[in-house]
Amino acid sequence: MARNRARRRPMSEINVVPYIDVMLVLLVIFVITAPLLSQGVKVDLPQADAQPLDVESQEPLVVTIDSTGSYYVNYGENQRSPVEPGVLAARVAALLRHRPELSVVVRGDENVPYGDVVLLMTILQSAGAPSVGLMTETPQETR
Repeated sequence: MARNRARRRPMSEINVVPYIDVMLVLLVIFVITAPLLSQGVKVDLPQADAQPLDVESQEPLVVTIDSTGSYYVNYGENQRSPVEPGVLAARVAALLRHRPELSVVVRGDENVPYGDVVLLMTILQSAGAPSVGLMTETPQETR
């Protein structure tokens, strides 16, 4: 038997075609979803198992909108009387300039049209609120 048979060397190439396919799919996903993420008003939506606000932290600024579309603020005088949108924006802007760490929460009646809530969040955002939370109640268990 002859020993001049050539030995096979192991192949040291990496097949990158599957990696290119995965990267192209990810690129398409990001290109499609990026415009969807940048639209609308920035809102911190509560999750299903969200914890309540820390009791020891300062009281948040709560802006309430009732079923008639009237606005109320839990700071200042006459908290139970309605506030006009311009006055609301000025009051919230003044509070946030004085206390920038103050969290802002919207408390809306469930019968308020969605457009009115979005308008309120836009007013709060233009007044300088970096983020707006939505106040909810814990759902009751049905038996």
